[in-house]
Amino acid sequence: MTSQSDPITPNRLARNVYIMALTSFFTDVSSEMIINVLPLFLANVLGVKTNVIGLIEGVAETTASLLKSVSGWLSDKLRQRKSLAVLGYALSAFSKPFLYFATSWAGVLFVRFADRVGKGVRTSPRDALIADSVDEHQRGRAFGLHRAGDTAGAVLGLLIALLVVLATQSQSLALSRETFQLLVLISIVPAFLAVIILAMGVKEVPIKIKTGQAVRLSFNALDSRFRSFLLIIIVFTLGSSADAFLVLRAQDLGLSVVGVLAMLMTFNIIYAALARPLGILSDRIGRTQLLIVGWLIYAGVYLGFALAGAVWQVWVLYGIYGLYYAFTEGAAKALIADFVPSEQRGTAYGYYNAAIGLMALPASVLAGVLWQGIGGWAGFGASAPFIVGAVFAIIAVILLILWDRQQKASA
Repeated sequence: MTSQSDPITPNRLARNVYIMALTSFFTDVSSEMIINVLPLFLANVLGVKTNVIGLIEGVAETTASLLKSVSGWLSDKLRQRKSLAVLGYALSAFSKPFLYFATSWAGVLFVRFADRVGKGVRTSPRDALIADSVDEHQRGRAFGLHRAGDTAGAVLGLLIALLVVLATQSQSLALSRETFQLLVLISIVPAFLAVIILAMGVKEVPIKIKTGQAVRLSFNALDSRFRSFLLIIIVFTLGSSADAFLVLRAQDLGLSVVGVLAMLMTFNIIYAALARPLGILSDRIGRTQLLIVGWLIYAGVYLGFALAGAVWQVWVLYGIYGLYYAFTEGAAKALIADFVPSEQRGTAYGYYNAAIGLMALPASVLAGVLWQGIGGWAGFGASAPFIVGAVFAIIAVILLILWDRQQKASA
């Protein structure tokens, strides 16, 4: 569905898609300066253990997830996507400066909680607005472009972080408080710029409903194909701990702060370069095939992290990890739009985003406990959470193949 002012042509995406890609670009410039060094700040500066870091990430993502389901449903109920998206980006922007004053893990948790409230409010309405702005033949392209913009911002944000670290503590293995605070100050500018671009540039897309049609927004009212797909996503996500553990694993093998940032740039460059072409490919050959390949890549990367014994190995693996994101992120969201009509998309994306985030809490806590244990138990060591993640991914691949065969048989 498109607005009167944004007609779709075969080779042109709606203006909304480009504006939201630009918004995500500046948001990620801001966020990636902070989020990838935050576990280092917690571990190096505040002395926090991995089980607490897992708890912080899990609580933060769970908060976002609960709100994603509510905001998606609300955007369908009100038939308004833009206002919720703007509100969410604004909440995240206003929360970031408080990290400058954080002196304990509880303070970091408070800021992460507020930031994730913003993400929870904006994500599902934004995804529905992207899907509403294009036709069914351009969904992969649209979500691919959005992910490419988002990830290109991550590259620039990481580059800025890398330059700051090089200028302040180039030879240090651990992150300093002063460097972290400087990064927080710099991140404020692109965060607020993103909010302005979205508020001024995006147009609401009218949600057309057939006369006399009652719109049901309950879970059971959604397409059965979507509901079964969501269960498979839950299985996969149970083994998908926060990426903070990948960063900590790299540092555990001796990678410096500069090396970590450079490694993350490699990941984001690969992701940004391939997100759009793979989104276009999903329009041509189907979404499920890309998801299967992406999840197999994920399983291989996690198994590699479990077995890695050298810095160069985790660097290569993290670059390959970018392939997993490029194959799956846009394809999964485009697949949901294929199943769900416009008037229910906010609700559907809410359930999808909520399921992923809600599973982040047990997945991240489990990863931290497996690594360093809890109480008097020492845990299984650094390899354990990655082996578990690989096993869950393989199980999810098998389920997805069976699901795809069932869809083709019933078509």
